[in-house]
Amino acid sequence: MVAQSWKMKKFFGFGRREVYSIQNLNAKRIMNEKAMFGAGCFWGVEAAFRKLKGVTSAAVGYSGGRTQNPTYEQVCSHQTGHAEVVLVEFDPGQISFAQLLETFWEIHNPTTLNRQGPDVGDQYRSAIFYFTSSQRDAALVSKESAQAKFSRPIVTEITPAAEFFRAEEYHQRYLEKKGLASCGVPGAKH
Repeated sequence: MVAQSWKMKKFFGFGRREVYSIQNLNAKRIMNEKAMFGAGCFWGVEAAFRKLKGVTSAAVGYSGGRTQNPTYEQVCSHQTGHAEVVLVEFDPGQISFAQLLETFWEIHNPTTLNRQGPDVGDQYRSAIFYFTSSQRDAALVSKESAQAKFSRPIVTEITPAAEFFRAEEYHQRYLEKKGLASCGVPGAKH
């Protein structure tokens, strides 16, 4: 969502008293949309989405499981059911959900169940968590189209978005903080 920009305008009212009116300078508000993806270790996934023009924010966290406010250690224990995910906020006037899906299919291997490179566990599963029925429909069409690029079946789950639990601060923008371009997972294109 675009931050509101306000302007105070001075004019003289009845009896020459100073009167102020507040004008909203965002007459045409642009509403951002959200998307949520699981594609292995969230550090590289976050970095890949942040590079896209039209992505206004990306945060790493956990979703799709049953534990409230899980920690990284709990998620890694395989007891929470959560996936490592990236919550992406984007301006649909600059980038479409379909374009985000293209990036999603390019940055990981959606044919490996609960695994990306050396990272193994249900938290590394391939998942698209949709917020709207149009996102669901686009994800299903996109999955079918992406299948042509892979010799093995795509195992990506496509499910309604569940609650997002923001990961610990040291995980946010992790690769950027470390000065790394990618996480180094073999086969990852980010």
